[in-house]
Amino acid sequence: MTRSITILGCTGSVGRSTVALIDAAAPGTFRVEALVANRDVAGLAAQARRLGARLAVVADASCLAALRDALAGSGIETAAGPEAVVDAAARPADWTMAAIVGSAGLPATLAALRRGGVVAIANKEALVCAGEIVLAVARAAGATLLPVDSEHNAIFQALEARGGGTDPYATVEKIVLTASGGPFRTMPLEQMAAVTPEAAVKHPVWSMGAKISVDSATMMNKGLELIEAVRLFPVPEDRVEVLVHPQSTVHGLVHYSDGSVMAQLGSPDMRTPIAHALAWPARMAAAVPKLDLVGLGRLDFFAPDPVRFPALRLAREALRAGCGATTILNAANEVAVGLFLDRRLGFLDIAVVVEEALARLGAPAASELGAILALDAAARDEAARIAAERVAA
Repeated sequence: MTRSITILGCTGSVGRSTVALIDAAAPGTFRVEALVANRDVAGLAAQARRLGARLAVVADASCLAALRDALAGSGIETAAGPEAVVDAAARPADWTMAAIVGSAGLPATLAALRRGGVVAIANKEALVCAGEIVLAVARAAGATLLPVDSEHNAIFQALEARGGGTDPYATVEKIVLTASGGPFRTMPLEQMAAVTPEAAVKHPVWSMGAKISVDSATMMNKGLELIEAVRLFPVPEDRVEVLVHPQSTVHGLVHYSDGSVMAQLGSPDMRTPIAHALAWPARMAAAVPKLDLVGLGRLDFFAPDPVRFPALRLAREALRAGCGATTILNAANEVAVGLFLDRRLGFLDIAVVVEEALARLGAPAASELGAILALDAAARDEAARIAAERVAA
């Protein structure tokens, strides 16, 4: 049976990998309903033509004319603007990739969940900022939420060994997320203060966008993933551990009460977890490098350095404080990372800005979408003020 597909964030790294898998699949396996990009008109148009998408949407309304020109004569419907993005997500589709980076992807992710079907979530910020809302909408609509982050997808697979029973998590002792440690894992702290955006985005293992690469370098990415893991898998925060694993071969582990440890391994390639979600509950072929354990030779694991990576502590503190604090954490981090990439803030100042924003704004309750979006905006304003104060000092 042909599976209809919508990709939100189709020209980003996760979106491009998803497109590549669909493009390589047997004819008739997938039909593309909608493709959504931010403002990469050329990339979006090329994908839409190649996959025969029914709809192509660009979030930046000023790009609509260019998109129409690029798709002239194709018969592909076009639209633009934030409302068009949400409308695209709400169109009937069996499977949706939610890969719009940042809190900007939250409205479209919720629209896809309300429609039902399968939503593969690569937008971790949706679960960080509004996890309770996301999960409640998914339950109400009967939607299936599949994790696509390599670590959460690994945990999802390793949890298949937990069995049934009235409480299938009763035998789960601990969940372990792994982290590469980024490019500065062993760099002295005084040198980290002077690192450039160019150095921060050069991830030693993964190929990712600039924002996610910086988050990996600060390990805020792992902090956000820790929050996401607690939302996705009902285990207490103190039973989710983070280990630095430079080879990025073991993507996640689950410790069971009988002493068993189930792990998912694979080459560091996002096409593997995407393919797992795309074909679930079956599996599909993916042209990824095959794991060579003999060639690899060793697997190393280290506890993360809390001094070098304060973002992990901040993420745990925000998670304990509640949903409002995790919204502030994410928004302040997005602002600080953006300023760092623009060379207007130092690398080590990213965590300082986030911590100060949490201290100033506290942990206000935010149980509905409007309150979350308002708190997100307030946190961004506060983070910008804090950053400006540090630069002026």
